[in-house]
Amino acid sequence: MTEALLEVTDLKKHYAVRAGVLRRQVGTVHAVDGVSFSVHTGETLGLVGESGCGKSTVARSVLRLVEPTSGQIRLDGEDITRLSKAALRPHRRSMQIVFQDPFASLNPRMTAGDIVGEPLAVHGLASGKELEARTAKLFEQVGLRPDQMRNFPHQFSGGQRQRICIARALALGPRLIVCDEPVSALDVSIQAQVINLLIDLQKQHGFSYLFIAHDLAVVAHISHRVAGPARVSAGCKPVRQEARAAGGRRRAEPGQSAIRLRVPHPLPFCDRAVQDGAAGAGERGRRTSGGVPAQRGDGAGPVATGPNARITGQAASAAARCLSVWPETMWPVASNMITSPSSKSLASA
Repeated sequence: MTEALLEVTDLKKHYAVRAGVLRRQVGTVHAVDGVSFSVHTGETLGLVGESGCGKSTVARSVLRLVEPTSGQIRLDGEDITRLSKAALRPHRRSMQIVFQDPFASLNPRMTAGDIVGEPLAVHGLASGKELEARTAKLFEQVGLRPDQMRNFPHQFSGGQRQRICIARALALGPRLIVCDEPVSALDVSIQAQVINLLIDLQKQHGFSYLFIAHDLAVVAHISHRVAGPARVSAGCKPVRQEARAAGGRRRAEPGQSAIRLRVPHPLPFCDRAVQDGAAGAGERGRRTSGGVPAQRGDGAGPVATGPNARITGQAASAAARCLSVWPETMWPVASNMITSPSSKSLASA
């Protein structure tokens, strides 16, 4: 196993809930609550989970785009958790991000060439003709023509805009690229092109990916290892990392099965057990007409009345013991629960 490029230990990010005229704190949102994982040099770690479980908050906290509440972030052996902006600036060149929405992350007033070349200019790595030449080379690496450098973001398709975002992330020669659901807003055929581009670039440059997604089929295709909650759709705390088996198959936890059944399938009305040998009769019985497993309820929402209330509220296979017992072999992750002395009053409001 290669050395760990990124090590995250017990990462937490909490947000205060304020109410009233004086904006007093009445609760705390545990957006990320004790995440631990590592990313090794040249590998892709897939971070999975349903929408709202804290994946993007983990990504932004790792890059220090938002300040973590507690925990430790080590990049190439150095603790960067509490570095000042000036001290963190050299490390910015080693960490880059590709955002989920390519149009929202591009400045509509700038040309594509200016957007891709901006990191080089900001860090003083190139200027003038050299800057233009390096930008043109980045365009070619991601499958765009150099003459498109003069176009504005609205003149590109969704897939081309995401390629511009990838080119911008490559500009500084990073060792770690965080991909925050980079293909979820794209057409399926374009998704495949972007995923293959990311794989090819990794082979050429040898950098690492922290790949965030909720589509397990995409994660299985690109990832070397996978980390995520034990019951992803239930929004509960535990997380574990494991090597991806051939074809991405492994023993599925209840929440993982629920998310897997949400992945579009060629024959949605047939028994998935017959198609891929992975689903059981219980899953087939809970399937709705659209191929999505029915849930017991809508969940407790952000205000939870019990330690594991979101499990029994959402997971179709939750048992009574899930109210008080966490799986023993897992590490903690985002819980999305509000805890405060006044939580009962909030729940009844």
